[in-house]
Amino acid sequence: MSGSQMRPAAHSLVPADTTEDVRTRGAGVSRQVAVLPVGSFEQHGPFLPLATDTLVACAIARELAAAHPVHLLPPVTISCSHEHAAWPGTVSISSVTLHAVIRDIAASLRRSGVDALVVVNGHGGNYVLGNVVQESSARGGRMALFPAPEDWEAARVRAGVETSLLTDMHAGEIETSILLHAHPELIRPGYETSDFVADDRRHLLTVGMSAYTDSGVIGRPSLGSAEKGKRLLASLADSFGAYVSLLTSADDSVADTGDA
Repeated sequence: MSGSQMRPAAHSLVPADTTEDVRTRGAGVSRQVAVLPVGSFEQHGPFLPLATDTLVACAIARELAAAHPVHLLPPVTISCSHEHAAWPGTVSISSVTLHAVIRDIAASLRRSGVDALVVVNGHGGNYVLGNVVQESSARGGRMALFPAPEDWEAARVRAGVETSLLTDMHAGEIETSILLHAHPELIRPGYETSDFVADDRRHLLTVGMSAYTDSGVIGRPSLGSAEKGKRLLASLADSFGAYVSLLTSADDSVADTGDA
């Protein structure tokens, strides 16, 4: 393969822990918490890779693992991207399949002594993940979905992201900033001139993304920067502390952690 055909490789997506690393980390905590990045494989305009959501989820999960004693898992790389089916390269699985995968992973972790799981979701279309967490919690399991909208909003403000979460829907300022920080080698030219806004998307689930954007972009990627990406991840790592405290608490009841 010639140099012009070489594709840059994404790195650090798969944890390098040994079983001894996991055993040692688990010995120092009251309850072990696993972190599972869930991404997608879907179009992100002409300048971001199909694996953007996976790369973002993994960047967040790595930041969490660097700041907290959690068991970092490899990512789920294909999920529910049906609204992007009009673009070549997009691949989806059903919500039923994704639900089953998360449940199976949680059950396997419990058998190995890890009884708490945080699902780090990098794709907004994975609505079923909220149901998985709700059902697990109702059965007495310890599971959480991260980041919540409140975590993203706090990170947006702290990082100086100008675009609102409503406007920054897909391949916009936040995703571009995180990749500029974590994987700049994977960004193609064009994000500087690809801004597109479509705030009224009330029929998205019926008609898909192609009814709202020709390019696949909804947001302002031109405002992205590596510094914003770094600050976004740092803020999310700080927000995650409340989740660790909740999942490792000896009290099985859920306390009010709104001010955490």
